[in-house]
Amino acid sequence: MKMQESPEDYLEAIFVLSKELGNVRSIDVANHLGYSKPSISVAMKRLRENGYLHIDDSSHLLLTDAGLSIAQNIYEKHQVLTCFLLSIGVSKETAKKDACRIEHVISDESFEKLKKLSQIKNCDSP
Repeated sequence: MKMQESPEDYLEAIFVLSKELGNVRSIDVANHLGYSKPSISVAMKRLRENGYLHIDDSSHLLLTDAGLSIAQNIYEKHQVLTCFLLSIGVSKETAKKDACRIEHVISDESFEKLKKLSQIKNCDSP
């Protein structure tokens, strides 16, 4: 299922934060993305209603299998794209920003080819 950019960003943020913090709450996502708490609350409700997220009794955000799959996919794209852009001389700040934009629109075919090229260039995750 093709998802809009913002929900993918939210899922990726939850994934990244869960690796860093363990337990993730809405306020952590708000702080990480620089969005307001009410905006994040609305987004989390939508993600929950669409089956990508559970919220436990302690208000921790837990990705469902579907949410985790999307988050891991977007995260991998972000890492590979950032690494590739860095390897061709793009500044770190620009590479991260551009990767964040490209990760949502790149086709699977193009991404797989770029991923193979990145492996040849021996890109390590940034």
